[in-house]
Amino acid sequence: MIGNPHTKSIDNENEWFYIERVLSKGEMHKLGKTVLKNNNVLILIFDKYGILNDKKLLNINDKNKITFSKSETNNELAKKSFIEKFLSSIKTRMYGNK
Repeated sequence: MIGNPHTKSIDNENEWFYIERVLSKGEMHKLGKTVLKNNNVLILIFDKYGILNDKKLLNINDKNKITFSKSETNNELAKKSFIEKFLSSIKTRMYGNK
């Protein structure tokens, strides 16, 4: 049992995604920057009866093979007004260093 998926496909409710990401602090010569150690994505595809049809495991090396569309979608709902941006900026500065 691996539990509920982290996310499901937008257009296919039977395609489940499980994500594992492991970060660690780098060595002294890297000045302690965060290093990505594991970046695994398990994709499970079920049929309409809930039986597993296919599984794919993408690892850290596979992320360079993925291509993304150049087109952008405008989201009118996500646009913030000047006041919202200003207050959000102040909140980030107040609580950012804690």
